[in-house]
Amino acid sequence: MNWDLIFTVTNNYALLMWLILAFAPRKPLVMNFVFYGGAGLLALTYALIIIPLMTGMIDGGSGGTPDMTTLTGVQQLLSSDGGATIGWIHYLAFDLFVGIWVARNADKYGFARWIQIPILFFTLMLGPLGLVLYLLLRATRHNRVADAVIPQ
Repeated sequence: MNWDLIFTVTNNYALLMWLILAFAPRKPLVMNFVFYGGAGLLALTYALIIIPLMTGMIDGGSGGTPDMTTLTGVQQLLSSDGGATIGWIHYLAFDLFVGIWVARNADKYGFARWIQIPILFFTLMLGPLGLVLYLLLRATRHNRVADAVIPQ
């Protein structure tokens, strides 16, 4: 498989979805497109590649199916072209999913787009850190922290 091509296409596609999420009007059609056409399509791409990769049907360059229950096995997988690509697609899909939740929830609670964009950037670049920043920001809008950190 051409892992460089798969990496480049999925990476650029995810970036396009993030730009739409950050700057396009948040109409239902746009949000559904980013959700299904962005996170959903990335997740589908991951699913279509991970099963044949992990079963050895396609060569990922790791020299066999690594043991994912050990640090050495995970390092072996991620050190290969296929493993690094599929790992990156995993991050892209989940980070975009979290970004969509943050954007929708921030809209629901009335946070201005200029406040959301830096948080979305941190979610894109550093996943969980962006989520933590949003949860802390959202806590400022509530009297009780428990109400703020339990996603609705």
